[in-house]
Amino acid sequence: MSAEVTSPAPAPAFTWERFLKRALKPVVHVLCLVPLAWIVYRTFTNDLGANPVEAIIRYLGDWALRFLLIALAVTPVRILTGWNIVGRLRRMLGLYAFAYVVLHLCGYVVLDHFFDWVTIWKDIVKRTYITVGMAALLMLLPLAVTSTDGMVRRLGGAQWRKLHMLVYPAGIAGVIHYFLMIKAGFQQPLLYAVILTALFGVRLYKRA
Repeated sequence: MSAEVTSPAPAPAFTWERFLKRALKPVVHVLCLVPLAWIVYRTFTNDLGANPVEAIIRYLGDWALRFLLIALAVTPVRILTGWNIVGRLRRMLGLYAFAYVVLHLCGYVVLDHFFDWVTIWKDIVKRTYITVGMAALLMLLPLAVTSTDGMVRRLGGAQWRKLHMLVYPAGIAGVIHYFLMIKAGFQQPLLYAVILTALFGVRLYKRA
């Protein structure tokens, strides 16, 4: 009696949705690392100007705020476009924002003050923009810690969502930190403030 020959199952048809689900996150991962690679390259090629330490700290801070705004933009983009697939990026982008915040802080602590904790503490207390920046970091810290699926289950969905609403005051604090830090040329922090306001406006419109 001959064995029955079965033909192999046909390969799933190509669709853009299936392609995006597989490729979107790896591509975004690479794009999120490009700013870090660029500042490393500029450091090793001595292309950071007269004050390289300040250039590194400000560059990392700029990208920390940009990534925070990009993470906050995920839901408004999904609401306005119906592209539900972008929702898969929200947590990842939030973690990259936190990572750049930590790198920004490390630049300040290590490169600028060489672990001089007394001077650092005095800065936090006396300089308002550093106080606000530290407040933003403290608000983002529990969000990064509870970003895993396991923590979502432990906290429960409702409690987890309430906790992660801290991202909104953290975004506001980040923009204020930028405004207070600079002495001239307010165009960029003003642009960030406008973007943040627009993102909040979309969310409030959706709830109305």
